[in-house]
Amino acid sequence: MIKIVEVGPRDGLQNEKSVITTEDKFEFVRLLSLSGLKSIEVTSFVKPPAIPQMADAKELFTMVSSELSTSGVSFPCLVPNMYGFETAKSLGVKDIALFSATSDSFAKKNVNATVDETFERMTPVAELAHLEGMSVRAYISTAYGCPYEGEVPHSKLLKVIERFQKMGVREISIGDTTGVARPRQVRASLKEIKRSFGLDKIAMHFHDTRGMALSNILVSLEEGVTTFDSSAGGLGGCPYAKGATGNVATEDVWYLCYSQGLKTGIDLDKLIAASSFILSKVGKETPSKFLKAYLSTGKL
Repeated sequence: MIKIVEVGPRDGLQNEKSVITTEDKFEFVRLLSLSGLKSIEVTSFVKPPAIPQMADAKELFTMVSSELSTSGVSFPCLVPNMYGFETAKSLGVKDIALFSATSDSFAKKNVNATVDETFERMTPVAELAHLEGMSVRAYISTAYGCPYEGEVPHSKLLKVIERFQKMGVREISIGDTTGVARPRQVRASLKEIKRSFGLDKIAMHFHDTRGMALSNILVSLEEGVTTFDSSAGGLGGCPYAKGATGNVATEDVWYLCYSQGLKTGIDLDKLIAASSFILSKVGKETPSKFLKAYLSTGKL
């Protein structure tokens, strides 16, 4: 079974310039929760001026936790610092995600801190989260390339993975933030990760900026990765990486798995209903080739 972590409500929407209403975000999450997805990243507890789209994080999570708590789905939230952790704790969040990068330049643009400083901030957050019985996930940005520093050596990625491993996180999502990763590069990095740490805690997070996300996912599958992040309808990008438009679409990942005889537990039509809803709210067409074809023909 392949696990797909849906990041559309957070990573998919955070770069949208038109602010989506809290009610529409909730409906998006609700529709996704009906599709068979088991992990849906809801929001990010950042200060509103940083990412205005996430200004309603408290209200949205409160709606989700009160109305969807019996759905059997986990609803993780991104927590950038102690402020975010305290907010999450006060709302009863059970799953949090922390993040760093391989690049100091990117980290400074993102959270105004070097990579070392992000770990100084995150370590006490992780410790408190574990004491509260929270599940802690980690994201690594710019795993394969930085918009400011260029290609990232595998050694830097391995070092950041090691630091997160020592923090006791349950899963580490390796992010191709700017969509520059190439299949040979991904395969080489995964072989090194496998030798050093194994792949049990590794997830992959690809952007499709250069049309290589599915190729990189296929390579990852071949190397033994079974968890992938994606965004319904292919929404997303990164506000701190110019041109990094588009998380790989959940529909495209679903179809790749289907074509390989791999199960995801996702009901395609219910997933598409969620994607169609949110795409209508942001006023965009999907970049997903599979979704476009399926909506046109109704055939796999």
